[in-house]
Amino acid sequence: MDQKDISISVRVFIADDSSLIRERVASMLGASAMTIVGQAETPQDSIEGILAVYPDVVVLDVQLEGGSGLQVLRAIRHAAPDIAFVVFSNSSDPGYRKRYLGAGADGFLDKTHEFDQLAQAVFNASQHTDY
Repeated sequence: MDQKDISISVRVFIADDSSLIRERVASMLGASAMTIVGQAETPQDSIEGILAVYPDVVVLDVQLEGGSGLQVLRAIRHAAPDIAFVVFSNSSDPGYRKRYLGAGADGFLDKTHEFDQLAQAVFNASQHTDY
């Protein structure tokens, strides 16, 4: 991929229990020419929304309202294995990172220290969906 391909619009779904984080992520990714196609705060709403809009990449938090991001990751990996996932969480413990990457996440970033790397991580993950 060369630099001009970054302008290709990446369709992103945001699954996070914090509306403030969803807004901040949507604003940042939108500024990077990405299109936010859906958002949800619960595992069930995330799964239904992701399958309805079929994004290129899901930005997924570890903790969701009433459940975990792992539920979403596993359900979507089973139903739609070509959708990419970037886990974006304050729960950056190595155990979480290993569990999510082992379940098929394409990347894992810490909200506290790696917020500025999210757009590039989402773009990179989107490139792995085109086999």
